[in-house]
Amino acid sequence: LDRWGVDEIFIQLIDRSIKSLGPDVELIEKIANRGLSTPLVYAGGISSEVEAVSVIRAGADRICLDALLHSNHDEVRNIAYRLGGQAVIASLPLVTADDGAKQWYDYQTKKITAVDESLLSLFKDGAVSEAVLIDCENEGQPNAFDFGLLSMFADQNIPLILFGGLSEPEQLEKALLMP
Repeated sequence: LDRWGVDEIFIQLIDRSIKSLGPDVELIEKIANRGLSTPLVYAGGISSEVEAVSVIRAGADRICLDALLHSNHDEVRNIAYRLGGQAVIASLPLVTADDGAKQWYDYQTKKITAVDESLLSLFKDGAVSEAVLIDCENEGQPNAFDFGLLSMFADQNIPLILFGGLSEPEQLEKALLMP
């Protein structure tokens, strides 16, 4: 990935939070010590400011949070204060409800809830710089991304990384050309 000139390398260990293992600092150090010039983003098991700092010290340039966004916005703000909001990315697995409402999926509890104003305030306040918008209903499905999920961000001016159901050049072009 480094040789190909990608913008960032995103390392996501989805089981770290569910198993209460904390971040895999050794893995980050191994990758960071390879002399890569591509910035590293790490996600997985970060539940506190101390752990977020340990991830950056191990060699990641930025972090991505998911479980902590569901449980403790104050700690997210503490992390942003310490590292800077540009270093914090939100992971937002979303689904579309039967009534068309966009809802937020929690991988740990397996519950679906409404996206509330307190979550969006993390972006408005600069505590989070961008979002990985995950179409969790269409992950692994070719040509299936739900572009309707983008509607909740239309007026938010939040940089998005899209994931799940994107596989065809036409889809990528559509995503890149959307306002």
